[in-house]
Formats: sequence, C-alpha cells, structure tokens
Amino acid sequence: MAVDLAPDPVVADLTKRTAAFVRDVVVPVEERHGGVVPNDDVRVELQRAAKQAGVFAPHVSRELGGHGLDMCGRAAVFEEAGYSLLGPLALNIAAPDEGNAHLLEAIATPEQRRGYLAPLASGEIRSCFAMTEPAPGAGSDPSALSTRATRVQGGWRIDGRKWFITGAEGAAFAICMARTSGEPGSPGGATMFLIDADNPGMKIVRHIDTLDESLYGGHVELLFEECVVPDEAVLGSVDEGFRYAQVRLGPARMTHCMRWLGIARRAAGIAVDRAVTRQAFGSRLAELGMIQQMIADNEIDIAASRALILRACWELDQGNSANQSTAIAKTFCAEAIWRVVDRSLQICGSLGISGDILLSRYLREVRPFRIYDGPSETHRWAIARRTVRHHEQPRSGDGLRSAAH
Repeated sequence: MAVDLAPDPVVADLTKRTAAFVRDVVVPVEERHGGVVPNDDVRVELQRAAKQAGVFAPHVSRELGGHGLDMCGRAAVFEEAGYSLLGPLALNIAAPDEGNAHLLEAIATPEQRRGYLAPLASGEIRSCFAMTEPAPGAGSDPSALSTRATRVQGGWRIDGRKWFITGAEGAAFAICMARTSGEPGSPGGATMFLIDADNPGMKIVRHIDTLDESLYGGHVELLFEECVVPDEAVLGSVDEGFRYAQVRLGPARMTHCMRWLGIARRAAGIAVDRAVTRQAFGSRLAELGMIQQMIADNEIDIAASRALILRACWELDQGNSANQSTAIAKTFCAEAIWRVVDRSLQICGSLGISGDILLSRYLREVRPFRIYDGPSETHRWAIARRTVRHHEQPRSGDGLRSAAH
C-alpha cells in the first residue's frame, strides 16, 4: 500500500500563510515583549491581525468561522504557529482554549454551543479547564478527584480546590471536573460543569509562581465554595466526565507537541545562525565536530518528533483512541524538544543564557512540558502496562497478535 506524505493543498497553503504571518507579524511582537503578552490589548490585536491574514482558528469548524482541519492537517499549521511563543495565542489555538473548543464541539448542547463555544471560537472570550487539584487530589491520577458536586434544588453545589488551572485569570468560564458519585480513587463518577467566571462560589486564591510565563492568564489556584450551578451547566452526561476527558486529552497532548515543536525549530535555527557566524579556535563553530553533532542531533529529534505526532494524529483521525501512540509521542516530544532547546543554548554559549536572545525564555517554557499533560514517568508506566497486556493476549489463529494497543 502506497504511503502518501504530501500535504493536502489547502493545508499546505494555510501552513505557508501561517508561517509568513508568524514571522512577519507575531515574532516582532514577541521580541518586543520578551515572549510574554503584557495585557489583553496585545492578544486582541494579534487575533485581529490573524483574522485579517485569514489564518485564525484553523481547528474549529467552518460553521464557527474556522478552517475545520483534522488532526493531521493541524500538525503542520500548529507547528508553524508555535514558531513564536505568541503564535498560538494569535491564532486562538493556545491551551487551554484550543482543547476546550475541541471538547465543546464534541459534546456541548446547542444552547451551550451558542453561549460558550461560539464566543470562544471567535476569540471574544477565553476559558480554563479546572481538573488538577493539590495533593492528595487529582493530578497524574485523575481518579483521585476530590472536588465534590452535590445535588441541590434546581442544580448542583460544587465544593473543592483546584490548582495549576492555566488561563484562569480573565477567563469567562471554567470547565470544572467534580465528583458526582463514588469516592477519591474510584474509576468513575466524575461530571463536567460549565461555570461562569462571575459565579460568587468560584474564587481565585492565588497565582502560582512557575518556571514558565508565556501561557496567557497564568497558572491559578481556584476555590469552589458553595458554588451553585443549574442543571443546564452539566456538560455532557452526569458521571461521564472521565470518559469525556479522553475526548479532550489525547488531541490536546498532540497539539501541545505541535506547538512546542515550532519553538524547537526556532531554537535550532537560532543556534545554526550563531554557528555559521561565530569564529572560535580558527574556524566557524559550524565546522567543529562537537557542534556539528549537536546540530545533527537537533535535526534528528525534530524529524522524529514530527513523525510520531503525525502517526498519533492519523490514528485519532481514524476514530481510534490512540492512547498508546499519543502517550509515546507526548513522552518523546517533551524530552526531545527540551534537548533541542538545551543544545541550542549550549551552542550559543553566553549569548544563549543572556536576555539578548530568547533562548533562555524558551528553555524555561519547554521544561514544564515534561510534567504538564502527564509526566513522562506516568506515560511510560501506561505505555509499559499496555505493552505487557498486549503481549499477554491470546494469539490469533495465524499466530499474530492484534496490532491494536
């Protein structure tokens, strides 16, 4: 069977236009502000420019004003957007809004689509996804969920504490995961709720000081205390929240990989520029064997990451769970992208750790990705469990095990 790696012409054109937009419009803004968006006016202006360039919202349906790309189509476009830390925000494909839009398109009611999805897709509002909790609550193990939703007249009362809720400052609403049955440790019993930011029962406790700073709206600790919502606030069905989370998490892990791969390419390009111009020990850095090895290893990590992303995206587009392929891709990419940025900084020497270029900012931004969306260790544990389970399956009549993990 032939394997066709040529991109769809429509996707190829959008990818090319996205690359030009990011380099010409977004990168100067990024460099001016050190990779961090200082206020919402900058976000709004970048998104207005993306709309004018025809590259805004590649992930949402055409009905909602987007380009309706599937996962494989998103891979190249998101990578080009990620060439700048501010590119995803400009295209409205930054976390957590991009993942929330994907989830809402999949399971929201018509009323919820009008009230939450449509303004989110247009960039009119932002959102957050409130699942992670301080220990011993939900983190790498979602079943530890302890935030509780209790039935009250006409709706639900939510009580609990969340933290590392990305983008919560200034978000118009939160998708909150709360336990509606069972106890912490139970495999089911979670429900998703749409909670408006002006609900008096949802309060910002603090902004968490973190290594990274580019994700807009920060990482926030939230308190839900007698937070009452109507029945219409339930997203999907009661007690099905963990199942719906899988709708969001697999694709969101891949789009994270796509965006950070763009930064890896940016870092590698900065390093090569330095290597071909910097003279040391009687030659250019690019002519020294150790530097050549680092440049080559960067190219290998970038190419391997892109291939793993595409494989996982193809499985997702086929309607498969892709649990194994997304875990493999996420683990490899998170570590490979770190290696690329780290090597690039090393090649640039003292310039790399200075504030004169953005490599030190990139290093701080990509390091947490080995923890966000599941630490590498958790993914390796899950990969190994699936592999062992697959190995132990009975052999089929032709002596071969099923290829499905």
